[in-house]
Amino acid sequence: MRSLLWLLASAAPLLAQLAPPNDAGFALGHVHLMVEDPEVQKKLWVGVLGAEVVHAGTLEMFKLPGIFVIVGKARTAPTGGMVGSMVNHFGFTMKSYGEMKLRLAAAGLTFVSENPTTKQLMVDFPDGIRVEFTEEASMKGDLQMHHIHLSTPDMEAQRSWYTKLTGGRPGERGAFFAVFLPGGEVDFRKAPAAEAATKGRTLDHIGFEVKGLEAFCKKLEAQGFKLESPYREVPQLGGLKIAFLVDPEGTRIELTEGFGGANPVWKADRR
Repeated sequence: MRSLLWLLASAAPLLAQLAPPNDAGFALGHVHLMVEDPEVQKKLWVGVLGAEVVHAGTLEMFKLPGIFVIVGKARTAPTGGMVGSMVNHFGFTMKSYGEMKLRLAAAGLTFVSENPTTKQLMVDFPDGIRVEFTEEASMKGDLQMHHIHLSTPDMEAQRSWYTKLTGGRPGERGAFFAVFLPGGEVDFRKAPAAEAATKGRTLDHIGFEVKGLEAFCKKLEAQGFKLESPYREVPQLGGLKIAFLVDPEGTRIELTEGFGGANPVWKADRR
């Protein structure tokens, strides 16, 4: 028991900012969860996984290497979890399969699958949030963002769309089509039919950090992309710049400028 408590206590805040953008100005940015009780999630992301609590104005975020996890309080009960929606799960690499398994088990989380051979864990957090962990023993830190995994009946079409949007490198990871970006990758798994749109689910949208967002949004519209919400600056979020669009199958996407780079708008919670 003491060793388990030590593991939880030693999950120190991990200091890292988002990866530098690619030539198109893109990097992975955040995942945004909408749940009934954000404090339940905060105890897990901060207390168990060691995320650092930071703020962009009034917005609280959990900062992990390569990604921000944002947890908001849903105004109405979500229509479902991640499984069955366009975003099936998101995944991290971890330093130690054994230590992470102990840590997650001590937190009472549900193991969907565990594979000691490939050293992978698939775990369900409360609210239907599914997270994958894969060991990468050579990594320097404890945890690192790796991928966002979308379900689609047409992997090639989705990969082409995300490649055009982000300027990422198209490729494959095993059986999955993928677009590789600074900070990780967007992967596509084959589904027999289109899954539910993300809006209103516990994972409401995914986010990319974009350098020169205002000019990029104008370019998107000129290319025929339709923005769900136009470019704007949000003073209450420390001047964060944002815009929204939706992919062809219903994944809601937020584009931001201000979470990463040399002049981040966030500040750490030093309490």
